[in-house]
Amino acid sequence: MLDIGASNLDLVRSIYADWERGDFSRADWAHPEFEYVVVGGPEPGSGTGLAGMAEAMRSVLSVWEDHRIEAAECRELDDERVLVFTRASGRGKASGLDLAQMRAEWMDVLHIREGKVTKLVTYADRDRALADLGLEG
Repeated sequence: MLDIGASNLDLVRSIYADWERGDFSRADWAHPEFEYVVVGGPEPGSGTGLAGMAEAMRSVLSVWEDHRIEAAECRELDDERVLVFTRASGRGKASGLDLAQMRAEWMDVLHIREGKVTKLVTYADRDRALADLGLEG
């Protein structure tokens, strides 16, 4: 359960703690009108609401065995945004491709309001993420 008094960093760390174990079932952290955006990568796109997020996650999880997302580092950008440097692991069900060997490192920006994530932007290209955030170099 979420602690109403928890900081944004605590909230984000609790989400990624689940994802690091391969548990993507919890959604109590998401605002009902949550927006999910993927910038770049093999399947860029977006969705809204918990149903849209669940559909996007099912699509991703259906092609990987033992898929996990680790938060390598979390940084609070301001009162409403947390930047997360991530590493993905898992093995392609059809290809046998190992994500860890590919250095699957992405960046996520979580927008948080009143203890709920309102938007999650996932960047396949870390340089683009830093540029979009005005954090180059």
